[in-house]
Amino acid sequence: MKGRVVLVGAGPGDPGLITVKGLQLLSSCDVVVYDRLVSEDLLKFARKDAELIYAGKNLGESYNQSLINEILLQKAREGKFVVRLKGGDPYVFGRGEEECSFLTERGIDCEVVPGVTSAIAAPAYAGIPVTSRWFSSGFCVLTGSKADGSSIDPDYIPRKGTLVIMMGISKIDEVKKAILGIRDPREPVAIIEKGTTPSQRVVECTLERLDYCVKENNVSSPAVIIVGEVVKLRNKLWNYHNVLG
Repeated sequence: MKGRVVLVGAGPGDPGLITVKGLQLLSSCDVVVYDRLVSEDLLKFARKDAELIYAGKNLGESYNQSLINEILLQKAREGKFVVRLKGGDPYVFGRGEEECSFLTERGIDCEVVPGVTSAIAAPAYAGIPVTSRWFSSGFCVLTGSKADGSSIDPDYIPRKGTLVIMMGISKIDEVKKAILGIRDPREPVAIIEKGTTPSQRVVECTLERLDYCVKENNVSSPAVIIVGEVVKLRNKLWNYHNVLG
């Protein structure tokens, strides 16, 4: 009997941000293979007899993608219904395309259930809309740490609008240098650490002080960096008690 795999986006941290479909699948599967940034509260919705497999990794750890691929393949070949529970959205810097293509090439059915990405949710929980008719008619999401070990690609940095940088804290010096070559050094910046969780912390500065701000405040991953005039709206829109309880 051939099993199947569904890649489910768990959202950015707040367990309430998973989709209804994602929660239904999580509650009915045989195996859950979950990431480090997935809220443990979500695992309570899995069947009591479901197998839970941790497949997360911290920066620099050796738990690699090929091993995760093999785990998914093995469980599916055992005839199991597998939910691959991934933080945020599987296709927004989540390596979901790598896992799905690996499985389909080997004859395993693979479905994707989108999730709420931290690129939008973390700013929203901090009172920062990524678009605004007042300040920004568009936004761009970039990674600060590419697969080859390099940092942000300057060719993708827009001259206007909101810029969202994910996975950029470990390479903050390179990130700042790349953006400064294109954007105004006086632009407002918000750094959102552990967004949408009770531990959320927001640090504001200007682009020219981005690296100092990260280091002085000991900002750690996961964190999202927002560059643009929309950061100014935080004083009007942010309400900690309404959003985070």
